[in-house]
Amino acid sequence: MIKGTITKGIGGFYEVKTKQGVYSCKGRGLFRKDQNILFVGDEVLIEENETGLGVINEILPRKNLFIRPPVANIEQMIVIMSLAKPEPNYVILDKFLVMAEKNQVNCVIGFNKIDLASPEMRTYAESIYANIYPTVFLNAKTGEGLVELKKLLIDKKNVFAGPSGVGKSTLMNKIQENLALETGKISLKTSRGKHTTRHVELYDMDFGGMIFDTPGFTSFEVLTVSEEELQLMYPEFAKYFGRCRFKSCRHINEPDCAIKDAAADGRIHASRYQSYMNQYTEIQEKKRY
Repeated sequence: MIKGTITKGIGGFYEVKTKQGVYSCKGRGLFRKDQNILFVGDEVLIEENETGLGVINEILPRKNLFIRPPVANIEQMIVIMSLAKPEPNYVILDKFLVMAEKNQVNCVIGFNKIDLASPEMRTYAESIYANIYPTVFLNAKTGEGLVELKKLLIDKKNVFAGPSGVGKSTLMNKIQENLALETGKISLKTSRGKHTTRHVELYDMDFGGMIFDTPGFTSFEVLTVSEEELQLMYPEFAKYFGRCRFKSCRHINEPDCAIKDAAADGRIHASRYQSYMNQYTEIQEKKRY
């Protein structure tokens, strides 16, 4: 049995990268019978059959699994936002971050198109996130910030996420030039782009590590987080746990709440606390209906 990683899957065939090389494989019939779907990023055990093709016999335990896009074992999510055209949507950004935290994925935030934004917009974004996650300011056209970003990608399975039109494919092409990913044109009306990737593929990077090319994350898993655990998805809250009057404090309407106090005096950024309250309400509404 040979251990490998699924890097591509089209038409029932899967490319599996192993130390011995890349194998073209089919899954065992048992997978189809049990409706056990194979995902790009899966670590698998294969064997070579008499025709020279590989057969995937076993899926090794997954660290995480996403359905849209269908990928497994992401180690790090690079959430890209543009600082202008389109302006950053911090509500969406925080949903990406909660989704990553829920799935035990490291987070990096990249703010692109810094050449189109005012210094104040950059300062504001930095004030929210730089003390929570590695935060890089980028210009895909000039390459500014790419060296710093590359260092954060080494030796990890990385995925880029973010709204359309923020420059994800352009940045990925700059990071690994032989990808030659298709980039979408930006709508003059909406300042947003269209997804151009139609399947998932996992590429090696010349400087170490791997990168998923995906059609984009089209469903947020924030609503799979419970009211009780949402607070755990905000890393800056952790230092205040256990300091509220009530052990079951949800940090919304309760008196003597350490997290509310920290938000009130700026130790927790107002934008992040508002984001927490909004997502808490969203979870409650889903539970109600």
